[in-house]
Amino acid sequence: MGRPRRGLPRLTNWRNRLVASRRFQRWASRFPLTRGIARAEGEALFDLVAGFVHSQVLHALVELRVLHILADGPLSAADLGARTRVPDARMAVLAQAGAALGLLKRRKGNRYALAQRGAALLGVPGLEAMILHHSTLYRDLSDPAAFFRGETDPDLARFWPYVFGAAETVEPEVAKRYSDLMADSQGLVAEETLRHVSFAETRHLLDIGGGSGAFLEAVARAYPALNATLFDLPQVAPSAQARFEAAGLSGRISVHPGSFREDPLPQGADTISLIRVLYDHADETVGLLLAHVFRILPPGGRLIISEPMSGGARPDRAGDAYFALYTMAMGTGTTRSQARIAALLNKAGFGGIRTPKTHRPFVTSVVTARRES
Repeated sequence: MGRPRRGLPRLTNWRNRLVASRRFQRWASRFPLTRGIARAEGEALFDLVAGFVHSQVLHALVELRVLHILADGPLSAADLGARTRVPDARMAVLAQAGAALGLLKRRKGNRYALAQRGAALLGVPGLEAMILHHSTLYRDLSDPAAFFRGETDPDLARFWPYVFGAAETVEPEVAKRYSDLMADSQGLVAEETLRHVSFAETRHLLDIGGGSGAFLEAVARAYPALNATLFDLPQVAPSAQARFEAAGLSGRISVHPGSFREDPLPQGADTISLIRVLYDHADETVGLLLAHVFRILPPGGRLIISEPMSGGARPDRAGDAYFALYTMAMGTGTTRSQARIAALLNKAGFGGIRTPKTHRPFVTSVVTARRES
């Protein structure tokens, strides 16, 4: 092993003092070899400063369905205002802001068209619903210092009461609201998971916390010989059953209502999946769940975990600057790195742990493990 680089902290401190100097900043913005870097860093810093406004511009464009309206062709700000009941001058500001963010494109004659990024947004399942749902998170983060001190009472904790294990008290409409929101984006999660995990050797898959069954439907379609069981709250079961019947999969997929906190897990599966489940819960709950999963898997049985994860030693924007705050606002969960999940799996008795790098970690990351004995 190499010797510790003792001079590195001093060099870093010297660099930071230099970069923080206004005199150096002025010089760097003019010097040919550094002005490009200075400009890029300045723009990146301003994006952080203005990011909360950008997110509200996005929210307004989605709520007013401006992107949908422009999908039919370019319109002037006045025409957009008339369609959305927004005063012309204010719509002009919103449309210009949307163009600045790359969601719209300004055309001749002061007209606005849908840009490629805006069109892509419309094509992502569940993204618009998630953007509109952010109004709750915005309120929870309105006093960020108090939020991080733990002095606030976040609304998200009440939006997702199921995470506290209140299976008997969760109203059916609340369970449906959760399942619908998750199912909209579950297709993307399934797509990314299936790129990195093969179910070719799986005979029976148990999906714990599978919601309305979007993930199981995708796996069953990709592997016609596979049978499966979905396990989730009784309030969620009817929507899952309806999905499987509509897809012609009810003969291969059964629905087993229950709460993993209170009820025994269905047995007989050689593969178990936990899709966007662990990050909803604290380590103690996760540890108990993994121990239960280990007990019901046969030797050689496999566990698949797929959800947004922290970057750990290499912080990740999606996992550490979005999902970590979201789960904190929920009041019970946390994003974990692949290494942290691997440690929990080891503690539960699992081996053969794999941590593949996914192509879209902002959608999901994956950890797999086996019961080796």
